[in-house]
Formats: sequence, C-alpha cells, structure tokens
Amino acid sequence: MKMKLTQILLSALAAATVNAQQAASVTGIQGLAKRLFKGHDAQFEFQLTQKHENWSRWNTPGNDNYTVSSNNGKIRVQGTTLSALARALRHYAKDALNMDEHWFVDGVYNIPEQLPLPKEVLTGASTVPWRYNLNTVTFGYTFVWYSWSDWEKLLDWAALRGINLQLAWVGYEKIFLDSFLQLGMEEDDILDFFSGEAFQPWNRFGNIHGTWGGEGRLSAEWINQQFALQKKIVARMVELGITPVLPGFPGFVPAALKKLRPDVNIAEAPVWVDVPRNNTATAFLNPTDKTYAELQSLFIKNQIKEFGNVTNVYTVDQFNEINPSSGDTKYITDVSSSTYKGITAANPAAIWLMQGWLFYSSQSFWTQQRVDAYLAGPPGQDDMIILDLFSESQPQWQRTRSYFGRPWIWCELHDFGGNQALHGKITNVTQNSVQALKESGSIVGYGLTPEGYEGNEVVYDILLDQAWEGSPIDTANYFRAWARNRYSAAGIIPEDVFTAWEQLRQHAYDVQDNAIPSVGVSVYQLFPSLKGLVNRTGHYPPPTALQYDPKVMKNIWHLFYNSTIDSPGLLQIPAFHLDFVDVTRQVLGNAFIDIYTDLVNQFQATANATVIQDLGNSMLSFIEDLDMALNTNEHFTFKKWLNSAESWGQSIGAPDAVAFNARSQVTVWSTESRALDDYAAKAWSGIVKSYYGERWRIFINSLVSAREQGTALDETALNDKIRHFELSWQYRGYNPEASDKAQDIGGVAKILMKRWPAAFS
Repeated sequence: MKMKLTQILLSALAAATVNAQQAASVTGIQGLAKRLFKGHDAQFEFQLTQKHENWSRWNTPGNDNYTVSSNNGKIRVQGTTLSALARALRHYAKDALNMDEHWFVDGVYNIPEQLPLPKEVLTGASTVPWRYNLNTVTFGYTFVWYSWSDWEKLLDWAALRGINLQLAWVGYEKIFLDSFLQLGMEEDDILDFFSGEAFQPWNRFGNIHGTWGGEGRLSAEWINQQFALQKKIVARMVELGITPVLPGFPGFVPAALKKLRPDVNIAEAPVWVDVPRNNTATAFLNPTDKTYAELQSLFIKNQIKEFGNVTNVYTVDQFNEINPSSGDTKYITDVSSSTYKGITAANPAAIWLMQGWLFYSSQSFWTQQRVDAYLAGPPGQDDMIILDLFSESQPQWQRTRSYFGRPWIWCELHDFGGNQALHGKITNVTQNSVQALKESGSIVGYGLTPEGYEGNEVVYDILLDQAWEGSPIDTANYFRAWARNRYSAAGIIPEDVFTAWEQLRQHAYDVQDNAIPSVGVSVYQLFPSLKGLVNRTGHYPPPTALQYDPKVMKNIWHLFYNSTIDSPGLLQIPAFHLDFVDVTRQVLGNAFIDIYTDLVNQFQATANATVIQDLGNSMLSFIEDLDMALNTNEHFTFKKWLNSAESWGQSIGAPDAVAFNARSQVTVWSTESRALDDYAAKAWSGIVKSYYGERWRIFINSLVSAREQGTALDETALNDKIRHFELSWQYRGYNPEASDKAQDIGGVAKILMKRWPAAFS
C-alpha cells in the first residue's frame, strides 16, 4: 500500500514537473501574444502537443501542425512546436481580427477589450520541416545598425510567419577575437584583420580584410556591444522556437598567424571583384591543418559556453565568390571533410549549413564532379543542409542532382544589395517550390535569402505562407486578403485599393522573364553616362529594364491617389502611407528614363548649349522633387540610416568611422575600386538630392561645356570630376538637418502632378 502511494506521488510529481516545464517553455509565445494583442495575452492558453529537443543530424525535424479553438471562454492554441504556436497566433489574428503585423511599419489596429473566440477550429500544417530566414550579407545591407527594438520587431515578424531556422550572425567578431586570443595571437594583429562595421559579412567569409579610408580599425567596443546584442537575439529566438544558426569557423585568418605558428598551411584566397590587394586576397587556413581543428573547436565551444546548448546548426561558407586554391577533387573533399570533423569534434550532433551561392556564381569552376566532391566530405547524409539561394530565378538543385542527395532548402533571394524597385516572381515562388517538393527527395524547407530587405513584403509573406499549403497558392485571392489585412484599421477600404494591388500582382510581382531576375534600380541612381544605363538586364550590375509598360504603374498610382481622396483616413495608416510613397517612388523613377533619354538624344543630335542647359535644369528640378516625395516617409530617408549608425557611433566612441562606413556602403564601397559602387543604391531622400543629384549636375555641366566649346564630351575628365565628388561626399557626407522639412504625401502628390504631368499621364 505504501509502495503504491509512493508510486502515485512520484507520478503526480512527474506530471507536475512536465506541466511546469511546458508552462515555462511557452512563456516566449505568451510574450509574443502580449506584444501582438497589446496586453490581451491572458485570454490565450498554449499547449505543446509534442516533446522537443534540439534538432541534430541524428534528430531531424518533421512537419509542424497546430489548432486554434475555444475552451471555457479562452482561446486554446495547440501546436507541435513553439514555432507552430507562433504561426497559429498569426492565423487567429488574420481570421478573427483581419490584422497582420508587418516588418517595416507599426500596426495601428484597434484591439477589442475581449478578443473574439474562434468561430470554428483553425488548423494549419506545414509541408516542409524547415522555414529558413536570412542571407549572410543581410547583416550588412539591412541589419548593421539595428538596435534591440529593431531586432525584437523582426523576430516577432519571423515567428508569426512560422520561421523556425534563422541565421544568428551578430557579434561574430567577439567569438573570432576570443578564439584567436586563446590560441595565443596578439590582440592588435586580430583587430587589424577585421573590416569596418558596414562590411563585416564579406570579411567573415574572406572576401575582404582590414579597413580603408583612413578611419581606423574596428572598435573593440563595437565588438563587445554587438556581442551583448547577439546574446539577447539568441535568447529571444529560442523563446520563440526559432533555431539559431550560429557561425562556425570557415578558415580565413589574419596573416599574422604565421608569426605565432610559422608552419601552418595557409593559402592566399583570390582577389575579390577588383578590391585592392591590401584589402583582399585573404589568408585561408587549410582545414586539414591541426590549427584549423583547434580554432573550429574554440569557435563552437565558446558559443556553447556563452549561449548554452541552444542549437546544433552552424553556418560555414568558405568559397563565396572566391574559388578554392585547387580544383583537384580529392583536395576539395579533404577540405569539406576536415571542416566537418572540426565542427563535430566540438559538437558531435552538429549540422553544417552552407549557402549554395558558389555553385551559381562560379559555375565554370563548380562542375558536377567538384560539387559532388565538396558535398561528399561529411559522412552522414543529414550532416549538411544546403541553401539553394536563388531558387526563384536561378535554381541549382536540378543540375546538382539535389545537391548530391543532401538536405536542401528552396530559397527566394529576390533582392541584391537592398535595391528597391517593385518586383517579384510569385508564380515561380508558389509553383516551382511545390514542384521541387514533388520532384526532389531531399528538399527539407523553404527559405528567404534576400541580400537586403527594403520593401516588397508581400513576396516574402507568400513564400512563408506557401510552406503551409500543399498546392500552389491562388495569388489573386492572396493579394486581396493581404491588402485587406494590411489596411484593415482604416475600416472601409475603397475598391480602388484592391484594384491597385491586383494590377501590382499582375505586372510588378509576377515577373517570369529571367532577363530581369531580381529587384532593380532606377537610372537616376547610376553613375551618369551617355550610354549603357537604360534597359539593363541581369542581376549584376542591377537591372534598370522594366517588366511592364510604365503606363500600368501610372494607373496604379492614380488608384492609390484616388483612394486617398475617397478615404482620407487611409494616409493615417502607416502601411498605406509607406505603400503610396513606394509607388510614387517607382512612378517617378520610371519617368526619369524619358527625361534622361531626351537629354542624351538632344546632345547627340547636336542641340545647342542653351537647349542642353534647359533640359539639364529640368532634370535637376525633377530630382529635387523626387527627393521631396521620398522625404514624406521616414522609411525612404537617408537620415534614418545615418541616425541609426550615429547612435552606434556615439555609443562605441567612434562616430566618424561609423558615419564613414554608413555613407560608403550605399555609395562608394572602396576608395580605390569602382567595382561595387552603387551596388547597394538607395532611393532615399538625402542621397537622391545631395549625391545622385550632384553627380547629374556635374554630368550636365560637362555636356553644356562640350557644346559651348564645340568639342566631344571628354568622358575621362567627366568621370574624374564625378569620382572626386563621390570621394568627397563619402568622407564629408551632407548635413541631414539641412534637408527640407518633410511634407505630407497628399500635398506633395498634388505638387508633383502639377509640375510633372507627363510622369503621371
């Protein structure tokens, strides 16, 4: 009897322990509900329906599912994982309240005091186990100046969309610094290796090293504060059910390592995109060298010590746009085999995640034999995951035979450098992803891998939602519902708004021509020239060709504008305000093509200097008005980027270096190379007027001077003048406080229509 009572007590204690663990484990989701529903989280009860431990090469995830129902006056949310619970919250919010939180703007929804119970049971089931997020270089183009509040918003956005695997690459330099110090290197030698704040992703995979511009080396305080931020990010990711992908050690080292260990096997990586040798040709430590194994172990163990046992997934990219020193297949296999051995020596359960970009960007080197050789290194089939980085435009999974049968993720890249044109490939995203799921036996997920996030949110949402649908999403219905939820706080939404989004769907977001594979830029953002700027295709340099008749975008603009006349309250909705400014930006960018073409044609037709000057003055006035339009929304201002950077600069005591980095990334990358200039071009008020506008002013003055003197345009002299200005701006910048005070987009729209009727008709 006593034994039976003991067993009952032990069983009760065990049950209580399980319940306590479960209660503790859903606190992050409870917090998410509190933030989403403005404090009304007490009406929810959450329940995990499966036990969970960290995914590993021995314990791969399955598909998720969830239900949302009512239970004794409460909203019961049940799901297989924390990620499923978070996804269920968004399903409920859209279904019961017509609300959806977005990334770039804050919601203004009216949350009722008593949340409505679900009218019926809501269910969802994923079709893929992994829903991945983030490109390595996004940590430069988008996240470099993010604060904790920015990250908190992003992580909520990701969790609500069911993302459960995300790159956690902030604070990498702290792990690198500590590991090399433990090896015995001098701190100064390590710090000299690091690149500036805005260029760290490319330093991390060996494209570049060191700083430039005379602004000094990376601040140690930046390293410490970024790592403190990373700790908060990783902890929140775990709370929300997002598995962090932490950095492994790829092998790129300070050349000074030779001073400590003269016999280490180091090769020089190739020069990257014409960057001067003093900042590229980075030293690569052969993974077969015992020092590599030491460093890899330090990298992994130091992170386990700092973050806890939160993940088994590590990212290592060794040949990003730089080829191995040898094409011998045995060498290539030895590199990957030794890399994985180094990772698993510190964490036997580890999975190596890598971007498959190299197999596209360097196809001439990465033959099928070499691809197979590199992927053959890790012994187990589930030891690696490959991101098919550009699946919607340049998929590589077919030619690589599903990456040698390794697990891989179908990814939407979409945007290079954080460019901003309205663009998407929604048919490819919804249909090709599902087709891959049918045809490949090793696909394990869908993912987002844009280089920069600057807009076009709908094309990211649709892929993440496709991960929960067995058949391709009906894009017409999807766009209508997406717009409704985005603007629902306005109450009644004019039909013009839905018509505008339908036309955007058809013409901007359903590109099926691979000649325009990604988001483009406008001609006014390019280095001025008489040729080569219009109808440019391909992804690099960024495309300027339009996939639609410009009249279509004008019509879309009028639909947006007319809706603000019918419902003035729409402009009080942050998402609508942003979208209207975004469409205005696109319409004006398209109109610049005609202004530029007219100027060039008149010059080449030997028009006199007065005609050229008049056309040039008109162009410069147009650029100023474009700047004015962008200044109506903070998202389209250089001031926002620069202020965020300056906040970090003040915090770490290096304001000048940080400001230099902030200006450089979006204009002139390297003072000694032009290969990446304007790659990350931005349609931001401030840059448009003070940088792009001034370049065009120099161009126009040179055309007028050539015509006055009766000579051909001296393009070498012109380019030198523009370059001199660019470098001056890179160091000096402009005074953001001198920008014209922001006006209301409604009033600005009327001014624009009056001054530039051809742009809108």
